[in-house]
Amino acid sequence: MCQLLGWYETRPPPGILSLPMKYVFLLTDGAADDPLPDLDGRTPMEAARTPNMDALAQRGRVGAVLTVPDGMYPGSDVANMNLLGYDPEKYYNGRGSLEAAALGVPLEKNDACYRASLVATDGTTLLDYSAGHISTIEARELIQTVQEKLGSRRFAFFPGVQYRHILRVTDGSVNIRTHPAHDIVGQRLEANLPEGDGDAALRALIYDSLDVLDNHPVNQRRRGDGKPPANMLWFWGQGRATTLPDFFTTRGKTGAMITAVDLLRGLARCAGLRVVEVPGATGYHDTNYRGKADYALQTLLGGTDFVFLHVEAPDEAGHEGDLDAKIRAIENIDKHIVAPLVAGLNAAKEPFRMVIAPDHATPIALRTHRAGAVPFLLYDSTRAENGTLPFDERALPETRLNVEQGNQLIELLFEK
Repeated sequence: MCQLLGWYETRPPPGILSLPMKYVFLLTDGAADDPLPDLDGRTPMEAARTPNMDALAQRGRVGAVLTVPDGMYPGSDVANMNLLGYDPEKYYNGRGSLEAAALGVPLEKNDACYRASLVATDGTTLLDYSAGHISTIEARELIQTVQEKLGSRRFAFFPGVQYRHILRVTDGSVNIRTHPAHDIVGQRLEANLPEGDGDAALRALIYDSLDVLDNHPVNQRRRGDGKPPANMLWFWGQGRATTLPDFFTTRGKTGAMITAVDLLRGLARCAGLRVVEVPGATGYHDTNYRGKADYALQTLLGGTDFVFLHVEAPDEAGHEGDLDAKIRAIENIDKHIVAPLVAGLNAAKEPFRMVIAPDHATPIALRTHRAGAVPFLLYDSTRAENGTLPFDERALPETRLNVEQGNQLIELLFEK
């Protein structure tokens, strides 16, 4: 259920609605959190210096949105599909297939597709879910070797970005239980191996990948440099090919996606959104924040109606348990994305609406995703509101703007 309390009480300036509206959905991945003793009971969103988002909140509305349906895993795949307007209970078909779509991996009807994460292990315990955020160049060399040594007519490996890659299983089953690598850091591998149809072959591949990768020249160099090795592939997020209704046909809006991760690129391509590549966008703390804002502005002013702008950095900081990095990522979003994007649209005299929201919480204390509502900010440049709530978790129990189905939030953004 969605409540629209008082959004249209203020009349817009005469003639403003004759101009085309621009729409921005800024997704701050994993930014929501829990109160922390190190912050005197505040959350990273609350502690971060965000004058630009604060200003929008004072002239907009802050609400609460449930981004993941009850009973579904609170992953970025489910949450972002929901926030893009596609009900995951109807359309979700596994994370692997979305990332495969981003890479152009061909999938037949009965193929199973898995995320294949390059991880660091001592052979017994999963030590690092991202292998020290291995570079894409290094990772591609490793995946090429795995394909040469372990690839077959049944199993095929495809390189992605950094530690994120794809395993396609021809005529494979998806009736199998797997665990995301970022959920089992520090845990024994044996307790988290795949279970279900075809699990013996997947388990064998996991340990075979350790044999192939552990002494690979790339990992010898990494150890010499004091970095963790990317010495095993971990399979999870299985599913079959995803099909989504065309975004333009459904919404009547042309759209584009800006992101550094294959999951979001895959969502965009399944929905028919144009993927805008930004140089220096890494999906990590060192991403090109300002470049994302500049390319979003260029895309909007170039005639596109809607931009979904995704930033992965807060989520990565949450998984690493790095409080300073999470606060810094939120501040960088405010300074290098929100500020220039709003200033650019205002300078161009473009009326616009913007939603800013996390897709889920990735609490520092948990180092993984948590279910539950997250705060969102809704701003309309043509309608000055008297916002009273801060854009952080303090608003959750106070707001009267509650969106109980995540796929309805985009309806608020596009509401006439």
